Order: sequence, then C-alpha cells, then structure tokens
Amino acid sequence: MRKVYLDHNATTPVHPEVKGAIAPFLSEMFGNPSSIHWAGRGVRKAVEDARQEIAAFFGCQPLEIVFTSSGTESDNLAIKGIAYRKGNAGKHMITSAVEHPAVINTCKFLEAQGYRVTYAPVNRQGIVEPDSVRRAIAKDTILVSIMHANNETGCIMPVAEIGRIAREAGVLMHTDAVQAAGKIPIDWKELPADLLTFSGHKVNGLKGIGGLIARKGIEMEAVLHGGHQERGRRGGTENVMGIVAMGKAFSLLREGMTEEVRETRRLRDKFEKALFERIPDLVLNGHPTERLPNTVNISFRFVEGEAMLLNLDMVGIACSSGSACTSGSLEASPILMAMGADPVDAQGALRFSLGRGNTDEEIEYAVDATEAIVDKLRAMSPLFRREAKAR
Repeated sequence: MRKVYLDHNATTPVHPEVKGAIAPFLSEMFGNPSSIHWAGRGVRKAVEDARQEIAAFFGCQPLEIVFTSSGTESDNLAIKGIAYRKGNAGKHMITSAVEHPAVINTCKFLEAQGYRVTYAPVNRQGIVEPDSVRRAIAKDTILVSIMHANNETGCIMPVAEIGRIAREAGVLMHTDAVQAAGKIPIDWKELPADLLTFSGHKVNGLKGIGGLIARKGIEMEAVLHGGHQERGRRGGTENVMGIVAMGKAFSLLREGMTEEVRETRRLRDKFEKALFERIPDLVLNGHPTERLPNTVNISFRFVEGEAMLLNLDMVGIACSSGSACTSGSLEASPILMAMGADPVDAQGALRFSLGRGNTDEEIEYAVDATEAIVDKLRAMSPLFRREAKAR
C-alpha cells in the first residue's frame, strides 16, 4: 500500500543529517554533560554548540534558551514560572480561546488556584483581534499568552501587535511558536515578546525535547526542581541526543528554510486548489492568506471527519481531524467552535499539513483518493441526499 504523510503539524520525520549528528551519542559520547571529567566535557560542548545553533536561528542570546522535554513543558514553565515568581503584581492572565491544550489546561490549572484568566475570542477566520487583548488588560494582569500560529487551522496571529500592546501596558508576553518555528520567519530581536516556546519534533528533530526562550532579565520560578541544570531554571540531566538533534535541525533550517517553505507552499496550494475544483461543498477553516504555508483545514460537508480519516488511512494517507493532542475525542474541534463554525460542518473537518519530503505525485494521489472517498461517503449520507433533493 502506498503511504502519504500529510500530518506534519503532529510530528515530522527525522532528517537524515539529524540521524548522523546524534549517532556518536549512542556510543562513545555517553557522558553526563554536568560531569567535569573527559567523558562529560565533550558532551557539554555538544550541548552548548546546539544552544548556539538554535540561538542563531531565532536571533536570541544562547543563555536565553532553556532546554525542556517538550513544547508542553515549555508552555508550563513560561506560564507557571511567571505566575509563581516572587513578588508578582497580580493574578490575572490573558490567553486566547484557540490555544494549544498545553496553554489552555495550564491556565485552567491556575484558575483552580485562584488566578483569573481571560480567554480572548477569535474572529470567524480564527484570528485573535489585538483590541480584544487591549480591552482585557487590567491593573493586575501579569502575562499575555497568545500562540504564534494555530496548530489546527494554521492561522498566523498578530503577535507583534499584541506584544506591543502588552509592552505598553507593562505586561509580559509569551507566545507558543511550536507550529510557527521553521515555517515562517521569527526574529527574536524584533519580536516584542518576553517568552517563546519551540519544539524539536516539529522541525525534523527528535521527540522528547523542547525549549523556551526567556528574554534576559525575566524572572521565572522553576517548575521542575532538581539540580543546577539550565542555570537553575529546569532541573534534570539534559536530553543530550534530543538537544543535539534539535540544534542540527534548526541549523539545517537556517540554511534551507526559504526554499523548503516555497516548495511546501506550492504543494499545499496545488492540493487545496484541486480539492476545491473537484469536490463541491467544501469549507475552508481559517484565514485564506494569514496562514502557515503548509496547512489547510477543510470541512467536507455532509460527511463525518472520523469516517473520512479512517477511509483515508485505509488507502495510506495520514492526516488529522484536529490536534494530535486531542485525538480520540468525538467532539467537534473546540478551535473550530470558537471560530463560530457550523457544528455539523466542524464534524466534517480534516487538517492536512505538508512538509519536507512530500511530492507532486503524492499530492495527486491524495486528491484522487479524497475525491473518491467523499463521493462514497456522501452517497451513504442522509444529509447529502436531503440537500441534493432540496436543490
């Protein structure tokens, strides 16, 4: 069976050069990076070299980077770290209604501890309006956390404008850039944010590694307590292979991201255009242009997304009915519902996310298969038959 992977927003295949970079750490480079003897010194250098590579990609200082186990841990460290810091001036935070569960559920956890959280709405195209954040800022607001780009729709948020609003009000700004990093340019020197989350497995690195950029001078309370690692901001022996892999992945992106993004956008646009030309009754979920170059979220009216997903899987096509972190849920996507989508249409939504390695032949195969599956499922759908009669 042919296999076509169109779920790069969930995770990405490991880059061949990343595999080569981590090979020594499976054998002779086995030391603990905190050890001062010969077995640790080379490993420590590899960790710091990777930190340098990642800093060069984002344009930040190496010591502003905190290595964590994942984007989720980085979000927790940013939000709880600011909430728990000594002498914070209040207990109010602002986020959006379409954040990743790592942000939403962290905020709900803090609400149970007496913090107040405002969930800024999004417009029908899935974008947070900066003025809604401006209106929500109060005297005791300590943090604004708005994602850089949405994981389901690919919508790119106006984080620079929101960051300027937060900065003018003297409020710290965090952005979850897990989906944006490697797909759109991010310049830490120009971005008015204080904390930024990124992850390794979204950029052709390994799973189990993430990072948080914390602007110099930002005080955070540690969430994971232990040793002195990461300058006391995150205890625990570093995931050396993950860090080296992430450093190599970002190094490769620094060299080839422009061309990779151009090719991915071309394939995404080809795929999207063909679907809308060949299949009637489709709804694009998200902004038509302010969107990641690899992502398209479409509602196939009169069919269920889960049925589509299973049928596509049977012909070797991997995509998603929403965030990988909410898979298994039969509910309509909370992201689409927050956007004001029709609940029935939301049940028929699929996310296709392209990436490195996809080809024209794969896109053509996916379009043919999707058209055939939609025709089959609609032929069995009472909703579709009723609609056809009404026409």
